[in-house]
Amino acid sequence: MPTAHSNLKAPPPLPTGGLRVTPLGGLGEVGRNMTVFEHAGRLLVVDCGVLFPEEHQPGIDVILPDFTSIRDRLDDIEAIVLTHGHEDHIGGVPYLLKERADIPVIGSELTLAFITAKLKEHRITPRTVHVEAGDRRTVGSFDLEFVAVNHSIPDGLAVAIRTAAGLVLHTGDFKMDQFPLDDRITDLRHFARLGEEGVDLFMTDSTNAEVPGFTMSERDLTPAIDHVFATAPRRIIVSSFASHVHRIQQVLDAAHAHGRKVAFVGRSMVRNMGIARDLGYLNIPRGLVVDFKKLESMPDKKVTLVCTGSQGEPMAALARMANGDHQIRVGEGDTVLLASSLIPGNENAIYGVINKLTDLGANLVHKGNAKVHVSGHASAGELVYCYNIVRPSNVMPVHGESKHLHANAELARRTGVPADQVVIAADGVTVDLVDGRARISGRVPAGLVYVDGQTVGAATEDTLAERRLLGTGGVVTVLALLDPDTNQPTEPLEFLTKGFVHDERTFAGATAEVKKALARAHEKNVDDIAGLEKTIADAVSRYLQRAYRREPAVMAIVVDA
Repeated sequence: MPTAHSNLKAPPPLPTGGLRVTPLGGLGEVGRNMTVFEHAGRLLVVDCGVLFPEEHQPGIDVILPDFTSIRDRLDDIEAIVLTHGHEDHIGGVPYLLKERADIPVIGSELTLAFITAKLKEHRITPRTVHVEAGDRRTVGSFDLEFVAVNHSIPDGLAVAIRTAAGLVLHTGDFKMDQFPLDDRITDLRHFARLGEEGVDLFMTDSTNAEVPGFTMSERDLTPAIDHVFATAPRRIIVSSFASHVHRIQQVLDAAHAHGRKVAFVGRSMVRNMGIARDLGYLNIPRGLVVDFKKLESMPDKKVTLVCTGSQGEPMAALARMANGDHQIRVGEGDTVLLASSLIPGNENAIYGVINKLTDLGANLVHKGNAKVHVSGHASAGELVYCYNIVRPSNVMPVHGESKHLHANAELARRTGVPADQVVIAADGVTVDLVDGRARISGRVPAGLVYVDGQTVGAATEDTLAERRLLGTGGVVTVLALLDPDTNQPTEPLEFLTKGFVHDERTFAGATAEVKKALARAHEKNVDDIAGLEKTIADAVSRYLQRAYRREPAVMAIVVDA
């Protein structure tokens, strides 16, 4: 399907003194965030995250940014800057470091701790550079300054990037919670100082640009979470992102107040909460968190379990509980608290989990029926506030689906940014900042790179189409013994099926169609096994589609008689 940028060609060489901005993920989707900055022949990467698969991408673990455009320039990369520790911003780092392991990774304390633990699983020891809000570092031709921002994970940073081409301010993910749980607000004074200096390109989080007003404070959730703990008759099972330290702190505080013990369930949850505790980002009263095994002997009303799976991920703990294949058995009277929002595309999966848990007798508490989650992203009122403080020359909305980017662009225009200086890009679209003006200059490859088990990039759209076909139509295998001189069957065709409903009449007309197709192939001198197998498979596929409107995956096996 054509898009506004589909006719763009490869960008020309970057003009001397210019800055090229190339998003390789995160524009047109919620996830897979990665932006490459190029100046004076050197590259800077900001974030490198993953996108989680949707239902139409069966068998895929995660989706990576496409490194094709920088693969022959890996030595030009000065550093990877990480704005915060969510998977959609750090999950792709191991795969980039597998291509060049010594790229410095710059980030805040908690972010570096999370990525270091993740890289350990990939047997990579990173070169890390710890920075804090207010720090300023020179990395090659890039002068970096870091700004505190509030998000749904501690230690978030915006980054100001100075080059000879101008000053870029990239917000990362942020909101303007005035009463955050860790008392660390978005530093609007710092934003204003950068605005006084002159921000040439403002790259702003777009996720909530369609939402009017201001995002609710995290503290406003405390009464609803406390009510759950005060009224739940049996166990409480809380599902959240494994990196959502603030929300887990609220759960721990409520459990402590109501005399419950807590156990973390799931490898990533145990790992991340251990890191957050050790670094002082999570305050755990002595004796509150215990090993899961100890809870088995405790009364249900004293038990709280905190697990992963808030997005309906099939292998996460919550989905396995819903399916009855986890050691934790959900039953009548248990309360399941979903303490995260739904990532677009995951709705069907999580609603399926909710229904299964409800059938098991659990009471489900989620954003739809209680104030138990608030977004980590700035709403329209906050974005307008920032535009009026920063007064940027050019704006490039980032992080969001197309509708979010366009809504954010409209906010920028309404605050006075000239329409021709608001750039709506897409993954792979290059934007050049030259002489104070940001302009689209071309397009580089930025496709979806699928991780399927231990393979990276081997699965393609054709692979997924075959899997979807297998999942919806089943499989028909045709076994054919052919005369090598005539290409005609010497024995009746044998039809073997898996997941394809049929009776004795279903394939009655298929043999005649196959014989006609083989006769035509013989006239065209098609006599190689692969060609004959394709001929048979295509003939059977056409027959089943025409006669029964069925589209199974059809394979043929030819045996030379």
